[in-house]
Amino acid sequence: MSFALEDLPYAYDALAPYMSAETLEFHHDKHHMAYVTNGNKLLEGSGLEGKSLEEIVKESYGTNPGLFNNAGQHLNHLHFWKWMKPNGGGTSLPGVLAKKIDEDLGGFDKFRSEFINAGLTQFGSGWAWLAVKDGKLAVMKTPNGENPIVHGATPILGCDVWEHSYYIDYRNARPKYLEAFVDNLINWEHVEELYSAAV
Repeated sequence: MSFALEDLPYAYDALAPYMSAETLEFHHDKHHMAYVTNGNKLLEGSGLEGKSLEEIVKESYGTNPGLFNNAGQHLNHLHFWKWMKPNGGGTSLPGVLAKKIDEDLGGFDKFRSEFINAGLTQFGSGWAWLAVKDGKLAVMKTPNGENPIVHGATPILGCDVWEHSYYIDYRNARPKYLEAFVDNLINWEHVEELYSAAV
């Protein structure tokens, strides 16, 4: 397979004021495009051509750092754009997911606090995650372009905390960005689709 940049599922200005058109233009058109371009170059001659993106990420982990970083970030971003929507976020979760968050994480408020904290305490660049591991929901964080799939978990929600994802809109206020993401941007329907597929 080769990597390809998909169009955003909404207009560039659709997530304002929580994420600006300028941020989406830079993040999607420049940063994500660079992962696609570099990933395709590094895929050639790697022995992993023809495998799925998830297989490429898993098999390049620890063996081919350049390919892993670009393939991982491509995988992360393919979902990141779908993890957001206009008028998203907040507590209007699909029932099955809300019940599971209550059971495994002690309720929505606790999840919100843990997820934001994971993003805040990820030193440098990386991601905050809600993942399914051993049948239970877990909040995780990973450095750089790492994805929970290399740690035996299936991500169902992720927030990019690389500076380019928020610096234009929030400068160094990562907490405000994470709060805006959870409260106003999450596409819970996409999260539920991934949860259903994971279990």
